[in-house]
Amino acid sequence: MRAFLLASLPLLLIVGCSPSSSVASGNESAAAQTTPASDRPFTVQEIAKFDEPWAMTFIPTTGQALITEKKGRLVLWSADGRVSEVAGVPKVDYGGQGGLGDVVLHPDFAKNGFIYLSWAEAGEGDTRGAAVGRGKLVLAGGTARIDDLKVIWRQHRKVTGRGHYGHRIAFSPDGYLFISSGERQKFDPAQDMQQNLGKIVRLTDAGGIPSDNPHHDTTPVEAQVWTSGHRNPLGLAFDAEGRLWEHEMGPKGGDEVNLIIKGRNYGYPIVSNGDHYDGTDIPDHSTRPEFEAPKVSWNPSISPAGMIIYSGDKFPAWRGDILMGALSGQALIRIDLDGETARKAEQWDMGQRIREVEQGPDGSVYLLEDEDKGAGGRLLKLVPASR
Repeated sequence: MRAFLLASLPLLLIVGCSPSSSVASGNESAAAQTTPASDRPFTVQEIAKFDEPWAMTFIPTTGQALITEKKGRLVLWSADGRVSEVAGVPKVDYGGQGGLGDVVLHPDFAKNGFIYLSWAEAGEGDTRGAAVGRGKLVLAGGTARIDDLKVIWRQHRKVTGRGHYGHRIAFSPDGYLFISSGERQKFDPAQDMQQNLGKIVRLTDAGGIPSDNPHHDTTPVEAQVWTSGHRNPLGLAFDAEGRLWEHEMGPKGGDEVNLIIKGRNYGYPIVSNGDHYDGTDIPDHSTRPEFEAPKVSWNPSISPAGMIIYSGDKFPAWRGDILMGALSGQALIRIDLDGETARKAEQWDMGQRIREVEQGPDGSVYLLEDEDKGAGGRLLKLVPASR
Protein backbone atom coordinates (compact mmCIF):
# COMPACT_ATOMS: atom_id res chain seq x y z
CA MET A 1 0.00 0.00 0.00
CA ARG A 2 1.03 3.56 -0.61
CA ALA A 3 2.55 5.11 2.49
CA PHE A 4 0.67 7.76 4.41
CA LEU A 5 0.99 8.98 8.02
CA LEU A 6 -1.88 10.70 9.78
CA ALA A 7 -1.57 12.95 12.80
CA SER A 8 -3.77 15.19 14.92
CA LEU A 9 -7.04 13.40 14.22
CA PRO A 10 -9.60 15.86 15.54
CA LEU A 11 -12.88 14.04 16.02
CA LEU A 12 -13.65 10.53 17.15
CA LEU A 13 -16.99 9.11 16.14
CA ILE A 14 -18.07 5.76 17.50
CA VAL A 15 -20.92 4.76 15.24
CA GLY A 16 -23.40 2.20 16.51
CA CYS A 17 -25.30 -0.57 14.76
CA SER A 18 -23.46 -3.28 12.88
CA PRO A 19 -25.48 -5.15 10.27
CA SER A 20 -23.73 -8.33 9.25
CA SER A 21 -24.87 -10.12 6.14
CA SER A 22 -25.92 -13.72 6.12
CA VAL A 23 -23.46 -16.28 4.90
CA ALA A 24 -24.79 -16.18 1.34
CA SER A 25 -22.28 -17.53 -1.13
CA GLY A 26 -21.94 -18.11 -4.85
CA ASN A 27 -24.82 -16.40 -6.64
CA GLU A 28 -27.10 -16.24 -3.62
CA SER A 29 -28.59 -12.83 -2.88
CA ALA A 30 -29.73 -13.10 0.74
CA ALA A 31 -30.29 -9.79 2.53
CA ALA A 32 -27.98 -8.55 5.28
CA GLN A 33 -28.98 -9.25 8.87
CA THR A 34 -28.47 -6.82 11.76
CA THR A 35 -26.08 -7.80 14.54
CA PRO A 36 -25.45 -6.06 17.88
CA ALA A 37 -23.38 -2.87 17.87
CA SER A 38 -20.96 -4.53 20.28
CA ASP A 39 -19.87 -6.84 17.45
CA ARG A 40 -18.53 -3.94 15.41
CA PRO A 41 -14.73 -4.50 15.16
CA PHE A 42 -13.79 -0.86 14.55
CA THR A 43 -14.36 2.72 15.58
CA VAL A 44 -14.56 5.59 13.11
CA GLN A 45 -12.41 8.72 13.17
CA GLU A 46 -13.46 11.72 11.09
CA ILE A 47 -10.37 13.19 9.43
CA ALA A 48 -11.53 15.85 6.94
CA LYS A 49 -14.35 16.79 4.58
CA PHE A 50 -14.29 17.29 0.81
CA ASP A 51 -16.59 18.48 -1.97
CA GLU A 52 -18.03 15.42 -3.74
CA PRO A 53 -14.95 13.22 -3.29
CA TRP A 54 -14.67 10.24 -5.65
CA ALA A 55 -11.30 8.51 -5.25
CA MET A 56 -8.08 8.62 -3.26
CA THR A 57 -4.57 7.24 -3.27
CA PHE A 58 -1.56 7.49 -0.98
CA ILE A 59 1.86 8.87 -2.04
CA PRO A 60 4.68 6.66 -0.71
CA THR A 61 7.40 9.32 -0.95
CA THR A 62 5.75 12.20 0.95
CA GLY A 63 3.21 10.91 3.46
CA GLN A 64 0.39 12.72 1.67
CA ALA A 65 -2.84 11.70 -0.05
CA LEU A 66 -4.35 12.62 -3.41
CA ILE A 67 -8.14 12.94 -3.47
CA THR A 68 -10.31 13.63 -6.51
CA GLU A 69 -13.42 15.77 -6.29
CA LYS A 70 -16.04 15.08 -8.91
CA LYS A 71 -16.44 18.72 -9.99
CA GLY A 72 -12.88 18.63 -11.34
CA ARG A 73 -10.50 19.37 -8.48
CA LEU A 74 -7.58 17.17 -7.43
CA VAL A 75 -6.32 17.97 -3.95
CA LEU A 76 -3.18 17.08 -2.03
CA TRP A 77 -3.97 16.43 1.61
CA SER A 78 -1.17 16.51 4.18
CA ALA A 79 -0.93 14.82 7.56
CA ASP A 80 -1.09 18.18 9.33
CA GLY A 81 -4.50 18.83 7.77
CA ARG A 82 -3.36 21.17 4.99
CA VAL A 83 -5.21 20.83 1.67
CA SER A 84 -3.84 22.30 -1.55
CA GLU A 85 -5.13 22.09 -5.11
CA VAL A 86 -3.04 20.27 -7.70
CA ALA A 87 -2.59 22.24 -10.94
CA GLY A 88 -2.71 20.71 -14.41
CA VAL A 89 -5.94 18.74 -14.04
CA PRO A 90 -7.97 18.44 -17.28
CA LYS A 91 -11.32 20.11 -17.82
CA VAL A 92 -14.08 17.67 -16.95
CA ASP A 93 -17.68 17.30 -18.08
CA TYR A 94 -19.42 17.52 -14.72
CA GLY A 95 -22.98 16.33 -14.26
CA GLY A 96 -24.94 13.21 -13.45
CA GLN A 97 -22.37 10.50 -12.75
CA GLY A 98 -19.67 12.35 -14.69
CA GLY A 99 -16.71 14.42 -13.59
CA LEU A 100 -13.23 13.74 -12.25
CA GLY A 101 -12.91 10.07 -11.34
CA ASP A 102 -10.08 7.80 -10.32
CA VAL A 103 -6.50 8.62 -9.33
CA VAL A 104 -3.76 5.96 -9.33
CA LEU A 105 0.04 6.05 -9.18
CA HIS A 106 2.31 4.14 -11.53
CA PRO A 107 3.79 1.03 -9.85
CA ASP A 108 7.24 2.66 -10.24
CA PHE A 109 6.02 6.10 -9.15
CA ALA A 110 9.03 6.60 -6.87
CA LYS A 111 11.25 6.45 -9.97
CA ASN A 112 9.13 8.00 -12.73
CA GLY A 113 6.55 10.18 -10.93
CA PHE A 114 3.70 9.09 -13.23
CA ILE A 115 0.12 9.60 -12.12
CA TYR A 116 -3.07 8.42 -13.85
CA LEU A 117 -6.43 10.19 -13.78
CA SER A 118 -9.81 9.27 -15.24
CA TRP A 119 -12.56 11.74 -16.06
CA ALA A 120 -15.63 12.44 -18.19
CA GLU A 121 -14.91 14.65 -21.19
CA ALA A 122 -17.25 16.38 -23.63
CA GLY A 123 -17.45 15.37 -27.29
CA GLU A 124 -19.22 16.79 -30.32
CA GLY A 125 -22.78 17.96 -29.87
CA ASP A 126 -24.37 16.55 -26.75
CA THR A 127 -22.01 13.59 -26.39
CA ARG A 128 -19.41 12.68 -23.80
CA GLY A 129 -17.29 9.78 -22.63
CA ALA A 130 -14.61 8.72 -20.18
CA ALA A 131 -10.89 9.28 -20.70
CA VAL A 132 -7.72 8.25 -18.88
CA GLY A 133 -4.59 10.40 -18.89
CA ARG A 134 -1.02 10.01 -17.67
CA GLY A 135 1.24 12.82 -16.48
CA LYS A 136 4.06 13.50 -14.05
CA LEU A 137 3.25 14.68 -10.53
CA VAL A 138 5.65 17.44 -9.47
CA LEU A 139 5.86 18.47 -5.82
CA ALA A 140 8.05 21.54 -5.29
CA GLY A 141 8.10 24.56 -3.01
CA GLY A 142 4.91 23.62 -1.25
CA THR A 143 2.96 23.39 -4.53
CA ALA A 144 1.79 20.46 -6.63
CA ARG A 145 1.14 20.14 -10.35
CA ILE A 146 0.78 17.58 -13.11
CA ASP A 147 3.12 18.10 -16.06
CA ASP A 148 2.60 16.78 -19.60
CA LEU A 149 -0.75 15.13 -18.98
CA LYS A 150 -1.64 13.13 -22.10
CA VAL A 151 -4.78 11.13 -22.83
CA ILE A 152 -3.81 7.48 -23.32
CA TRP A 153 -7.31 5.96 -23.56
CA ARG A 154 -10.86 7.03 -24.42
CA GLN A 155 -14.26 5.42 -24.44
CA HIS A 156 -15.35 4.69 -27.99
CA ARG A 157 -17.86 5.91 -28.93
CA LYS A 158 -18.90 9.07 -27.12
CA VAL A 159 -22.66 9.02 -26.55
CA THR A 160 -25.41 11.13 -24.99
CA GLY A 161 -26.21 11.00 -21.29
CA ARG A 162 -24.14 11.27 -18.12
CA GLY A 163 -24.31 7.81 -16.62
CA HIS A 164 -22.29 4.59 -16.31
CA TYR A 165 -18.79 5.80 -17.08
CA GLY A 166 -17.11 3.22 -14.85
CA HIS A 167 -13.51 4.51 -15.37
CA ARG A 168 -11.85 2.75 -12.44
CA ILE A 169 -8.12 2.04 -12.85
CA ALA A 170 -5.92 -0.74 -11.48
CA PHE A 171 -2.41 -2.01 -12.21
CA SER A 172 -1.75 -5.75 -12.33
CA PRO A 173 1.24 -7.20 -10.46
CA ASP A 174 3.05 -7.53 -13.81
CA GLY A 175 2.53 -3.85 -14.61
CA TYR A 176 -0.41 -3.79 -17.04
CA LEU A 177 -3.07 -1.10 -16.86
CA PHE A 178 -6.69 -2.23 -16.44
CA ILE A 179 -9.59 0.20 -16.93
CA SER A 180 -13.28 -0.44 -16.31
CA SER A 181 -15.59 1.01 -18.95
CA GLY A 182 -19.34 1.27 -18.32
CA GLU A 183 -21.92 0.74 -21.07
CA ARG A 184 -23.16 4.32 -20.61
CA GLN A 185 -26.78 3.22 -20.05
CA LYS A 186 -26.97 2.14 -23.71
CA PHE A 187 -27.24 -1.63 -23.09
CA ASP A 188 -26.12 -3.12 -26.44
CA PRO A 189 -22.56 -1.67 -26.54
CA ALA A 190 -21.61 -4.13 -23.79
CA GLN A 191 -21.83 -6.89 -26.44
CA ASP A 192 -20.49 -4.86 -29.39
CA MET A 193 -16.79 -5.59 -29.83
CA GLN A 194 -16.34 -2.52 -32.02
CA GLN A 195 -17.00 -0.36 -28.97
CA ASN A 196 -15.08 -0.45 -25.70
CA LEU A 197 -18.19 0.43 -23.66
CA GLY A 198 -19.27 -2.24 -21.20
CA LYS A 199 -15.80 -3.77 -21.13
CA ILE A 200 -12.70 -4.23 -19.00
CA VAL A 201 -9.71 -3.15 -21.08
CA ARG A 202 -6.04 -4.05 -20.64
CA LEU A 203 -3.25 -1.75 -21.83
CA THR A 204 0.43 -1.15 -21.33
CA ASP A 205 1.34 1.59 -18.86
CA ALA A 206 1.61 4.03 -21.79
CA GLY A 207 -1.72 3.03 -23.36
CA GLY A 208 -0.47 0.50 -25.91
CA ILE A 209 -2.03 -2.87 -26.77
CA PRO A 210 -0.30 -5.89 -25.18
CA SER A 211 0.47 -8.63 -27.68
CA ASP A 212 -1.21 -11.28 -25.50
CA ASN A 213 -4.60 -9.57 -25.23
CA PRO A 214 -7.32 -12.02 -26.30
CA HIS A 215 -8.30 -10.03 -29.42
CA HIS A 216 -4.91 -8.54 -30.23
CA ASP A 217 -5.02 -9.24 -33.99
CA THR A 218 -8.36 -7.53 -34.61
CA THR A 219 -9.44 -3.88 -34.79
CA PRO A 220 -7.74 -1.23 -32.59
CA VAL A 221 -10.82 -0.97 -30.33
CA GLU A 222 -11.47 -4.70 -30.00
CA ALA A 223 -7.78 -5.33 -29.33
CA GLN A 224 -8.08 -3.39 -26.04
CA VAL A 225 -10.77 -5.68 -24.65
CA TRP A 226 -9.95 -8.10 -21.85
CA THR A 227 -13.57 -8.99 -20.91
CA SER A 228 -17.01 -7.93 -22.18
CA GLY A 229 -20.65 -7.88 -21.10
CA HIS A 230 -20.36 -5.45 -18.18
CA ARG A 231 -22.86 -2.79 -17.06
CA ASN A 232 -21.34 -0.20 -14.71
CA PRO A 233 -18.08 -1.54 -13.21
CA LEU A 234 -17.00 0.65 -10.29
CA GLY A 235 -14.44 -1.49 -8.49
CA LEU A 236 -11.21 -3.22 -9.57
CA ALA A 237 -8.63 -4.92 -7.34
CA PHE A 238 -6.01 -7.66 -7.63
CA ASP A 239 -5.62 -10.29 -4.93
CA ALA A 240 -2.29 -11.60 -3.65
CA GLU A 241 -2.24 -14.36 -6.28
CA GLY A 242 -2.75 -11.88 -9.13
CA ARG A 243 -6.44 -12.60 -9.76
CA LEU A 244 -8.52 -9.58 -10.79
CA TRP A 245 -11.82 -9.00 -8.96
CA GLU A 246 -14.46 -6.51 -10.06
CA HIS A 247 -17.81 -5.26 -8.84
CA GLU A 248 -20.49 -3.54 -10.86
CA MET A 249 -23.94 -2.08 -10.47
CA GLY A 250 -26.70 -4.23 -11.88
CA PRO A 251 -30.03 -2.87 -13.14
CA LYS A 252 -32.98 -3.21 -10.71
CA GLY A 253 -31.18 -5.69 -8.48
CA GLY A 254 -28.33 -7.85 -9.69
CA ASP A 255 -25.31 -5.95 -8.33
CA GLU A 256 -22.32 -8.25 -8.83
CA VAL A 257 -18.87 -9.26 -7.68
CA ASN A 258 -17.00 -10.99 -10.53
CA LEU A 259 -13.74 -12.82 -10.94
CA ILE A 260 -12.35 -11.34 -14.15
CA ILE A 261 -11.01 -14.04 -16.48
CA LYS A 262 -9.24 -13.29 -19.76
CA GLY A 263 -11.55 -13.27 -22.77
CA ARG A 264 -14.78 -14.07 -20.91
CA ASN A 265 -18.18 -12.50 -21.57
CA TYR A 266 -20.18 -11.58 -18.44
CA GLY A 267 -23.48 -11.43 -20.27
CA TYR A 268 -25.04 -7.99 -19.83
CA PRO A 269 -27.63 -7.05 -21.10
CA ILE A 270 -28.55 -10.54 -22.31
CA VAL A 271 -28.45 -11.93 -18.78
CA SER A 272 -28.46 -10.38 -15.31
CA ASN A 273 -29.56 -11.42 -11.84
CA GLY A 274 -31.67 -8.24 -11.80
CA ASP A 275 -34.38 -6.82 -14.07
CA HIS A 276 -34.91 -3.65 -16.07
CA TYR A 277 -36.21 -0.64 -14.15
CA ASP A 278 -39.55 -0.81 -15.97
CA GLY A 279 -40.03 -4.31 -14.57
CA THR A 280 -39.13 -6.16 -17.77
CA ASP A 281 -37.49 -9.46 -16.96
CA ILE A 282 -33.85 -10.14 -17.81
CA PRO A 283 -32.98 -13.85 -17.87
CA ASP A 284 -30.67 -14.93 -15.02
CA HIS A 285 -27.12 -16.09 -15.65
CA SER A 286 -28.19 -19.66 -14.93
CA THR A 287 -30.21 -19.71 -18.18
CA ARG A 288 -27.15 -19.01 -20.34
CA PRO A 289 -24.14 -20.95 -19.06
CA GLU A 290 -21.92 -19.64 -21.87
CA PHE A 291 -21.78 -16.33 -19.97
CA GLU A 292 -19.58 -15.97 -16.88
CA ALA A 293 -21.79 -15.78 -13.77
CA PRO A 294 -21.06 -13.51 -10.79
CA LYS A 295 -19.48 -14.96 -7.68
CA VAL A 296 -21.81 -12.88 -5.48
CA SER A 297 -24.92 -10.87 -6.32
CA TRP A 298 -27.46 -8.69 -4.47
CA ASN A 299 -31.17 -8.25 -4.89
CA PRO A 300 -32.25 -5.65 -3.89
CA SER A 301 -29.31 -3.52 -4.94
CA ILE A 302 -26.70 -2.05 -2.62
CA SER A 303 -24.98 0.07 -5.36
CA PRO A 304 -21.32 -0.96 -4.96
CA ALA A 305 -18.57 1.67 -5.16
CA GLY A 306 -14.89 1.60 -4.28
CA MET A 307 -12.99 -1.58 -3.52
CA ILE A 308 -9.80 -3.00 -2.04
CA ILE A 309 -8.52 -6.43 -1.15
CA TYR A 310 -7.25 -5.99 2.38
CA SER A 311 -3.64 -6.98 3.14
CA GLY A 312 -2.89 -5.24 6.43
CA ASP A 313 -2.34 -6.32 10.04
CA LYS A 314 -4.85 -4.08 11.85
CA PHE A 315 -7.76 -6.36 10.99
CA PRO A 316 -6.25 -9.84 10.59
CA ALA A 317 -9.66 -11.48 10.12
CA TRP A 318 -10.14 -9.39 6.95
CA ARG A 319 -6.79 -10.22 5.34
CA GLY A 320 -7.22 -11.38 1.75
CA ASP A 321 -10.88 -10.30 1.60
CA ILE A 322 -12.71 -7.67 -0.43
CA LEU A 323 -13.78 -4.49 1.36
CA MET A 324 -16.22 -2.45 -0.71
CA GLY A 325 -18.44 0.57 -0.26
CA ALA A 326 -22.18 0.73 -0.91
CA LEU A 327 -23.96 3.89 -2.06
CA SER A 328 -27.68 3.17 -1.76
CA GLY A 329 -26.81 0.55 0.85
CA GLN A 330 -24.87 3.16 2.90
CA ALA A 331 -22.53 0.46 4.10
CA LEU A 332 -19.08 -1.05 4.22
CA ILE A 333 -19.21 -4.66 3.06
CA ARG A 334 -16.74 -7.51 3.48
CA ILE A 335 -16.65 -10.34 0.94
CA ASP A 336 -14.73 -13.41 2.06
CA LEU A 337 -12.43 -14.72 -0.69
CA ASP A 338 -11.11 -18.28 -0.77
CA GLY A 339 -9.19 -18.90 -3.97
CA GLU A 340 -11.71 -18.39 -6.78
CA THR A 341 -14.78 -18.51 -4.54
CA ALA A 342 -16.47 -15.65 -2.71
CA ARG A 343 -19.21 -15.27 -0.13
CA LYS A 344 -20.90 -12.42 1.71
CA ALA A 345 -19.37 -12.13 5.16
CA GLU A 346 -20.20 -8.85 6.95
CA GLN A 347 -22.01 -5.58 6.28
CA TRP A 348 -21.76 -2.50 8.50
CA ASP A 349 -24.20 0.41 8.35
CA MET A 350 -22.18 3.63 7.92
CA GLY A 351 -25.12 6.04 7.79
CA GLN A 352 -23.89 7.65 4.54
CA ARG A 353 -23.20 6.63 0.96
CA ILE A 354 -19.67 5.15 0.80
CA ARG A 355 -17.89 6.06 -2.44
CA GLU A 356 -14.30 4.92 -1.86
CA VAL A 357 -12.35 2.41 0.23
CA GLU A 358 -8.56 2.48 0.66
CA GLN A 359 -5.94 0.90 2.90
CA GLY A 360 -3.35 2.93 4.76
CA PRO A 361 0.27 1.95 5.30
CA ASP A 362 -0.41 0.97 8.91
CA GLY A 363 -3.23 -1.37 7.88
CA SER A 364 -6.02 1.02 8.80
CA VAL A 365 -8.96 1.33 6.42
CA TYR A 366 -10.04 4.68 4.97
CA LEU A 367 -13.44 5.57 3.54
CA LEU A 368 -14.69 8.50 1.50
CA GLU A 369 -18.33 9.35 1.82
CA ASP A 370 -20.22 10.34 -1.30
CA GLU A 371 -21.63 13.80 -0.78
CA ASP A 372 -25.39 13.71 -1.23
CA LYS A 373 -27.48 16.90 -1.09
CA GLY A 374 -24.91 18.66 1.06
CA ALA A 375 -24.44 15.77 3.50
CA GLY A 376 -21.40 13.53 3.74
CA GLY A 377 -18.15 13.99 1.87
CA ARG A 378 -16.02 13.05 4.88
CA LEU A 379 -12.73 11.18 4.93
CA LEU A 380 -13.01 8.52 7.65
CA LYS A 381 -10.41 6.22 9.22
CA LEU A 382 -11.34 2.88 10.73
CA VAL A 383 -9.25 1.66 13.66
CA PRO A 384 -9.67 -1.57 15.65
CA ALA A 385 -12.20 -1.31 18.46
CA SER A 386 -11.02 -1.77 22.02
CA ARG A 387 -12.22 -5.00 23.56
